[in-house]
Amino acid sequence: MDTIFTRGPSLNNRLALALTMSVVLMFLDFRLDAFSSSRVFLNSLMSPIQYLANLPGQLLDVSAQRLTSRQALIAENEQLTNRLLLMSEKLQRFEVLERENAQLRRLLDAPVRQDMRKMVAELMAVDNTPYSQQIVINKGAIDGVFLGQAILDERGIVGQVMEVGTTNSRVLLISDVTHSIPVRSVRNNARFIASGGGVIDELFLEHVAHSTDVEVGDVLVSSGLGDVFPEGYPVAEVTEVVRDESRPFAQVTVLPLARLNRLKYLLILWPNGVENEEDSSAVEKASD
Repeated sequence: MDTIFTRGPSLNNRLALALTMSVVLMFLDFRLDAFSSSRVFLNSLMSPIQYLANLPGQLLDVSAQRLTSRQALIAENEQLTNRLLLMSEKLQRFEVLERENAQLRRLLDAPVRQDMRKMVAELMAVDNTPYSQQIVINKGAIDGVFLGQAILDERGIVGQVMEVGTTNSRVLLISDVTHSIPVRSVRNNARFIASGGGVIDELFLEHVAHSTDVEVGDVLVSSGLGDVFPEGYPVAEVTEVVRDESRPFAQVTVLPLARLNRLKYLLILWPNGVENEEDSSAVEKASD
């Protein structure tokens, strides 16, 4: 049974006819430029189709670029975050060093008499016993430290050496209950004995008569009596005066000027006599 697809020229004839027409059209276009206007029209007609055909590739390229840019931004952000953390850590260390440097400058600029030998020491440990106010410094016998030697910070007297080791020493703070220091008032030169009460920021003046001229705000300095602490160094400031006639003496509370709870660097002082003895002994050893 014949079908509709078997009617008409054969496939070979159709192919030959198509090739012949293609050659003729190419010849006419090449020699006579007969299809220039048609080509422009066809190109314009095909442009949207070309754009649509290229659109998936362009979308893939844009997506790849955005993904690459996002990954690069993430990596750069992580790198900058790490760098910021490192710089922050360095800044913190620089701030600590700056504070310590300022503290050392204040300590070295403390009003120490020019004829006195001095040495900077650093805090090593703090005695945590609630009934004892003591610290350990990193200077000892090899540095010339001796028992009873005066210890200061940049604001005032801290305490005195109570034990001397080879490379370190133990210092008894002026706030310890067993410590007392002779002082005088800068305002009127009245003399007192300031004793520790076991509290880091509190001292007491002993045996102060009710008639004694002492007022809140008076600054107390070392009197030099007892030949332990050199004269004229700040010790404390009067914060409270209670005159209760039912008691034999007035109760006077003073605040240590040295920052006993924030000690880091300390100043060790050598009295003139001790320094001269060391110098003379050194000369005798050299002569022998």
